[in-house]
Amino acid sequence: MKKFRWFLVISAIFSLIVMSACSNDASKGDDKDKEKDGGTKLGEKTEISFWHAMSGPGQEALDGIVADFNNSQDKVVVNAEFQGTYEEALTKLRSVGGTDNAPAIMQVFEVGTKYMIESGFIEPMQTFIDKDNYDLSQLEENILNYYKVDGKLYSMPFNSSTPVMIYNKDAFKEAGLDPEKAPQTFSEVKAAAEKLTKKDERFGFSMLTYGWFFEQLVATQGGLYVDNDNGRSDDATKAVFNGEEGLRVFKFLDDMNKAGTFGNYGTNWDDIRAAFQTGKVAMYMDSSAGVAGAINNSSFDVGVAYIPYPDEVERQGVAIGGASLWMSKGIGDDKQQAAWEFMKFLASPESQAKWHIGTGYFAINPAAYEEDIVKKEWEKYPQFKVTVDQLQDTKPSFATQGALISVFPESRQQVVTALENLYQGTPPQEALDQAAEGTDRAIEIANKTKKK
Repeated sequence: MKKFRWFLVISAIFSLIVMSACSNDASKGDDKDKEKDGGTKLGEKTEISFWHAMSGPGQEALDGIVADFNNSQDKVVVNAEFQGTYEEALTKLRSVGGTDNAPAIMQVFEVGTKYMIESGFIEPMQTFIDKDNYDLSQLEENILNYYKVDGKLYSMPFNSSTPVMIYNKDAFKEAGLDPEKAPQTFSEVKAAAEKLTKKDERFGFSMLTYGWFFEQLVATQGGLYVDNDNGRSDDATKAVFNGEEGLRVFKFLDDMNKAGTFGNYGTNWDDIRAAFQTGKVAMYMDSSAGVAGAINNSSFDVGVAYIPYPDEVERQGVAIGGASLWMSKGIGDDKQQAAWEFMKFLASPESQAKWHIGTGYFAINPAAYEEDIVKKEWEKYPQFKVTVDQLQDTKPSFATQGALISVFPESRQQVVTALENLYQGTPPQEALDQAAEGTDRAIEIANKTKKK
C-alpha cells in the first residue's frame, strides 16, 4: 500500500514537470511568432538602420545626436550607417527598397524627392504627423514648403541649406569698396568684380559649375525651372529655364567671363573654396553650410551676403537645398514607430541647435536659434544670421518652393554642360536651349516609363 502511494506522488510530480515544459515551449513559440511579425521580445530594444551620406563634420555631428537619442531612452537603438555620396546612397536604396533589407530611415538629397514619392518604397511623414497630432508649425515654413506636395509632407527635412555670396572684406577695402555693403544686383556684382580683379592675381567673382546655383539664380527672379508650376500642379512635361530668367543668368556670367573678371574653377567644391581662401577670388557663391569653413580657413575678414539678382526684378528669395529623411514602408509597425520617435527627437530645438553649430546647416526648428549654444556661436560667427535672414525673407511661391522632376540629376548635368559650353564661347541662348532640350528628352522618357 505504501509503495502504491509513493507511486502516485512520483507520477504527479512527473506530470507537473511535463506540463511546465510544454508551457515553456508554447511560450517560446509565441516569441518566435512575434519576431516573425516584426515585433520584439518583451524587454528587448527595437533596432533600426539609418542610411546617410554625411561625412566629415556632418558625420561627427550626426553620430553625436544619434548617441544622444540612444542614451535618452531604452526602447530604440538607431544605427547610423554611412553609404557614400547622395548618388551612391540612392543607388544602394534602389537595390533594396521595398524589401526587408531596406533601412528604416534613408537620407535623400532634395532633387530625389519626386523619385522617392513615386518609388513605392516610402511611408509619407504625414501618416505619423496626423496620427500623432504633431505640430508642424514649430518647423521652418520655407524649408517645409519644398518637401510638401499637395499639402502632404512626404519626408522630414534634415540637412537644409541655401546658397549665399561670400566675399573678401579686405579685398573690398583695397579696391575702394565698402566692406559692409556687399553688391546685391547683377550690375552691382559686375561693377564690383571689375574693381576687385587684378590681372594674373585675383578674379572678382566666381561660381561653381553646378546646376544648383543656376536654379537658385532663376528662382530668386520668380522664374520656374519646368512647366506645370515647377511640376507641382501636375507632372512636368518640359523645361522652361531657358526663358528670360535663365537667359539673364547666362548673360550675367558670360559678360564677366568675357571681361576677364570671372574665375572658372570647374565643378569641384574644394577648388573654388581654396581659390577664395588663398585670395585668388574676391567673391563667390557657396552653400550656407560652407560659411564656417570659409571664415576659419581664410586669413582675411570674410563677409556673407544674399545671392545677387537681376536689376529689372524684385528679389524673391531662395529654394531649399540639402536633403531630407524618408521612412521605409513594409518594415513593421514597431520599426516605423521607432523611426518616427527618432525623427521627432532630431527635430527638437536641442538637437537642431547641436546640428546647426556642428555643421552650419539651418535648424529646421527655429526655436533652436534661441538655445545658448547657438547664441554663443553666432557671437563668434555673426555671418550665420545672414544665411537665416535670407531664408526667412524668402517669399513662398512655386519658384522658391523648388522644382519637382524625377530626372533632376540628369537635368543638372545638362546645365553643367551648358555652363561649360558658355565659358568656351557658345552663345548664352544656344547653350541654354541645348540644356533644355536634353532635360525635355529625359522628362519624356521618365513620363512614358511611369505610364507603363
